[in-house]
Amino acid sequence: MSETVIQHYLEDALSSFRAYKKLAEKAIEQLQDEEVFATLDEESNSVAVIMKHMAGNMLSRWTDFLHSDGEKPDRNRDLEFVIDPQTSHADLMTYWQRGWHCVFAALEPLRPEDFDKKVLIRGEEHSIIQAIDRQMTHYAYHVGQIVFLAKHLRATEWKSLSIPRNRSAEFNRYLDQGNRETDSEHRLDVGSRFSRESDKWL
Repeated sequence: MSETVIQHYLEDALSSFRAYKKLAEKAIEQLQDEEVFATLDEESNSVAVIMKHMAGNMLSRWTDFLHSDGEKPDRNRDLEFVIDPQTSHADLMTYWQRGWHCVFAALEPLRPEDFDKKVLIRGEEHSIIQAIDRQMTHYAYHVGQIVFLAKHLRATEWKSLSIPRNRSAEFNRYLDQGNRETDSEHRLDVGSRFSRESDKWL
């Protein structure tokens, strides 16, 4: 694989991670503090649990990324699904940001020659691209859960982060007016921006 292709892949991966992080945070910031900890039923995870699990995964997978197994011996995955009663919304955000910092601290310094290496996750060998893609799909899955829960909990007060229902034609006109987003880091922003400005397209 050429260095140019590798560099483009890495830049796109970083932009995608940032876009998913931003999408989750736009959903979380709409929630009241108590809603962050709310569950739909006994078997469901709260937004708080999902955030804690994602951050725990990030700290395990991306710490010493190129040199040690992504499943660290000191990780307690089961505890990621338990929220201490004393945990605050601010505590969660601090841990969440710490996890994402670990992601970007591992990825941003990568060079094309690093993509010739292999890394382990639970003893299973991965190429660098496989390891990145594995985490990308994992985080996208959980970000979708966060958005779903936030939308459910906010109900009629929810501010859409994507194309509002029955507004696809208007959205296409919006794009045709030069509102496309070419930067992949902001590609998930177009729908919410359209939603905020949508009155003029009715």
